[in-house]
Amino acid sequence: MSSGRSGQRPTCFFMKYIAAFFTLFIIIVIVLADRDAIPPFIKVLYDFENGDKLGHFILYGLLNFFITLAFIALPNRDASRVALSVGLILALIVTAEEFSQQFFSARTFDLIDLAASFVGLLVGGWAAWQIKKRRSSSG
Repeated sequence: MSSGRSGQRPTCFFMKYIAAFFTLFIIIVIVLADRDAIPPFIKVLYDFENGDKLGHFILYGLLNFFITLAFIALPNRDASRVALSVGLILALIVTAEEFSQQFFSARTFDLIDLAASFVGLLVGGWAAWQIKKRRSSSG
């Protein structure tokens, strides 16, 4: 583990698990919200004016951040292309999820929520790309 590439392997290893666990967390939150079964201790975190918008921004920003870092950490990956690809794929999934809320009585479709999600995706992807860019220029 003392080779030049060994520093990348632990980063890649941990980031892929963090990304997977956070993705699972987001899926669980979505399913619970669709069933109107979000626990009170989670509801209280965004139970203020525009708290749901902040939640969309933070959750989808972190999701994009973790997934983008996981893929960027793989060898021979172009950071810009990875960030753009992951962001676009997530934007499609997030859009589908927001539109699907029209079919659940416990949910409400909201374009402002979707916009907050998109801004979170942009910020999360940009942050991951910046980290990779700085690591590449310093090492």
